[in-house]
Amino acid sequence: MESLQGKRVLVLGYGRQGRALARWLPTRGASVTVSDRRPVEPVLDELPPGARVEFVSGDHSPDLLDETELMCLSGGVPLDAPMVREARRRGIPLTNDAQLFMERCPAPVIGITGSAGKTTTTSLVAAMLEAAGRQVWTGGNIGHVLLDDLGRMQGGDVVVMELSSFQLELMTCSPQLAVVLNVTPNHLDRHGTMEAYAAAKARILDFQGGEDCAILGHDDGGSRALKSHVRAGLAWFGRDRPPGDGAWYQDDSLWLVGRCAGNGRSQRVCARADSPLPGPHNLMNLLAACATAGAAGVAAPAMAQAIRNFRGVPHRLETVRSLEGVTWVNDSIATAPERVVAALHSYDGPLILLAGGVDKQLPWEGMLRLALQKSRCIITFGHFGEEICDMTRALGGAGAAVCNVAGLDEAVTLAAGRAQAGDVVLLSPGGTSFDAYRDFAERGAHFRRLVEAL
Repeated sequence: MESLQGKRVLVLGYGRQGRALARWLPTRGASVTVSDRRPVEPVLDELPPGARVEFVSGDHSPDLLDETELMCLSGGVPLDAPMVREARRRGIPLTNDAQLFMERCPAPVIGITGSAGKTTTTSLVAAMLEAAGRQVWTGGNIGHVLLDDLGRMQGGDVVVMELSSFQLELMTCSPQLAVVLNVTPNHLDRHGTMEAYAAAKARILDFQGGEDCAILGHDDGGSRALKSHVRAGLAWFGRDRPPGDGAWYQDDSLWLVGRCAGNGRSQRVCARADSPLPGPHNLMNLLAACATAGAAGVAAPAMAQAIRNFRGVPHRLETVRSLEGVTWVNDSIATAPERVVAALHSYDGPLILLAGGVDKQLPWEGMLRLALQKSRCIITFGHFGEEICDMTRALGGAGAAVCNVAGLDEAVTLAAGRAQAGDVVLLSPGGTSFDAYRDFAERGAHFRRLVEAL
């Protein structure tokens, strides 16, 4: 781990991660320049006294690299950006907030990645560890950047860290306990191919040692295929009893075996019905959390306590309200068709689906066929709404109404007019929010306000 004292560091991007880097790097003695294409409004009261931080707006000028000794990338900056390519050509090392944190973290790190379910599983694992009496720090791709907490962590603590493919594609270290939930089509607008995307996910495993542990999803082909990258102990989770250590589902209950059970024998955790989280995808999240917490030394009673008390994470199949027999559900986190499929499978009754946003160059046909089977009405909106509407109509269906509107306001108004008692109105867009919102959370909050005002 190289000292940052006196280093001239360039931070590309002043989003959540860039702001954290601007706060933290000066505390390590670095001289920092932050460059963002958008007009930068520095949060000066966040900076430590005497911090040497310069802010530059507009196109990233290659002149900024002349004295740069280290480049830190925010999550939104791709590795093929011209400025990044030039830095590599000049031999300037690249890093990010997650790598800097893991290189210096005094506590063991549990890293969790996957195409879907990361935040729910991360939050569940943290809740299980807390129920077991551990001091837990949670963050990474969710919540706040963990660099902010680094100075307060101790060796006996444990860190639960959500890691995105954007963070992982740059990293050259792995957490002691690495979890890959699933690998399905996502972020192909950034990674280009599924092979590149899967390779980025695999990096969570690539730098583990023999004393570490990997946990993979046995039911997901993309996660299962990463077994060839495992250099440590291995545990599985899935519906059927795993071939070795892990967690599985039997007799309507969650079970553990091997290192995940502590005593090595199979052990029941709790009934599936003890969790209020809906849908088969959340069964996988529960099993993944049990396998992970078990491998981290949490006993089954603490897991069961956390499962019973866990009410989910905002914007993930979040019931906003029931009004005149209609249930309104916020699943704004669904920024890929694969996540919409999981949402559709979570409800048995008639649905009104709200879908739209910005496409990530992902396949839509399979999701739309399922949506036509499960929905009374499909309302599309946003930048990609008209194309989704056209694709859906081209597929035909069993009489589901399909229509396109401009934005989420109009979609909610139309859904309210068409909904009948017993319906679920499901915001599960399938596209990103960047046509109209800062992120999926802002979109979900807007949906909440619209529904609460009905």
